[in-house]
Amino acid sequence: MRARTGSRPIRRALAALTLLVASAACGGADTPATPVDGPDVLRVLAGSEIGDLEPLLKRARDAIGVRVALSYAGTLDGADQVARGGADGQYDATWFSSNRYLSLIDGATARLSTQTKVMVSPVLLGLKASKARELGWDRKPVTWNDIASAARAREFTFGMTSPAASNSGFSALVGVTAALSDAGEAVDKAQIDAVTPRLKEFFSAQTLTSGSSGWLADAYARQGEVDGLVNYESVLLGLNASGRLSEPLTLIYPSDGVVTADYPLTLLSSATPDKKELYRKLAAWLRTPEIQREVMTTTHRRPIVPEVGPDRRFGSASLVELPFPNRRDAADELIGVYLNQVRRPSRTLFVLDTSGSMEGERIDALKQALTALSGADTSVSGSFSRFRDRETVTMIPFNTTPGTPQTFTLPDRNPEPVLQRIRSYSEALRAHDGTAIFDSLRAAYQEAGSSASEDFTSIVLMTDGDNTDGSSYHDFAGYYASLPVKFPTFVVLFGDSDVNEMKQIAQLTGGATFDARKGSLAAAFKEIRGYQ
Repeated sequence: MRARTGSRPIRRALAALTLLVASAACGGADTPATPVDGPDVLRVLAGSEIGDLEPLLKRARDAIGVRVALSYAGTLDGADQVARGGADGQYDATWFSSNRYLSLIDGATARLSTQTKVMVSPVLLGLKASKARELGWDRKPVTWNDIASAARAREFTFGMTSPAASNSGFSALVGVTAALSDAGEAVDKAQIDAVTPRLKEFFSAQTLTSGSSGWLADAYARQGEVDGLVNYESVLLGLNASGRLSEPLTLIYPSDGVVTADYPLTLLSSATPDKKELYRKLAAWLRTPEIQREVMTTTHRRPIVPEVGPDRRFGSASLVELPFPNRRDAADELIGVYLNQVRRPSRTLFVLDTSGSMEGERIDALKQALTALSGADTSVSGSFSRFRDRETVTMIPFNTTPGTPQTFTLPDRNPEPVLQRIRSYSEALRAHDGTAIFDSLRAAYQEAGSSASEDFTSIVLMTDGDNTDGSSYHDFAGYYASLPVKFPTFVVLFGDSDVNEMKQIAQLTGGATFDARKGSLAAAFKEIRGYQ
């Protein structure tokens, strides 16, 4: 199995009258727009996992007089925004799957006020029922050490989200590290160093990656080669209930512990008294027995209030909570080790429009986006989205014809000289002539060849206009169908690109589209990095 297959939603629509969605981070890459405000509107900066509550939240206006305006952001981006004060005045509350990482950032806790936990979902391993039977894991208690030993022997394969982009991946990484280190307390840098060889063995079995839990689930449902997923219990149960799987998943509850998401709706300290009252109403409503039962039924998450017990779908296994890092430097170290040492390397090919229509601000935006990926972006999320150690990066600029591919291979340590070469290459890009999109995309697949068999291989296509030269989409689709090894193209909508045709490319190749027409091209590139 290569990297990702399947497709995901591009952007959530504005929900009429009741739920106002300002921006969907699991779809577009725009910087979240200023949410619509009003005396009955509670503006919430949320993780994409909250999206499945939209139908329920639509009823809040009629029930309690509160309209909820959700603006979506990635876990690290959202935490960074709150910690540096960027959410003050823009939002009244946050709603991520967990506040654990956010609470580690200096100054963040002072910006948070009341926290109300709404629901619970642990991060687990779900395996095809036949694979679980083969391993005997449907009949006996299983530990993370058991899972790691089987992964080292390649007795199963799995998919997981990137811990730099999604809380489920981060929680899984923390849980596995804590269990394998056998520390019994929050892991520190020394323990991370000691357990890194075992983490490499564990993640050698990871053959599917993604930037969000929902997109990972969709990708898994569309293929048949990967044996399982590390994801929220709610996502795994939802997949089993969806009817999309050829074989149901057996949920493995490691007896040595899990890391659990508790979805705290959190009031910001900067909220006005009127907004605090809206928050109070919404928080109380969400914890009523009726709403808790509905959350359990519709989202497969466990209720948080004692008056409502989990039903039988959740089984009888006890949930032992594993320790979470208590210092930000340890958490960041763990994410960095995963990206640069532990997981499979990435092979990324950038197919970049340098036609005449890119002249001026557009080519400058492209240069800035590539420079940011080369280490210029020093934000929390920027440090984890840069080109990674051991990654192979190929640039294919194009205009009337595909340009000469230029490949950069980052070493496993001291990548700065190569990053500087990428920055210099990016600064030298010039815009001129026509636009041969499909000839250039085909050239990228030919350049990648069979390398996708071992690495997380993907293509990023950025174009600002229509195809004017060379072959057509129909020609490319025929070529793609003939490929023995397939991997996704992530398409950036920019300028005046043909949206329908670009979506067709993403759908055909199992990629996704990222909308930078009204936002930042650099933000779109950064978001794509979570899927590579």
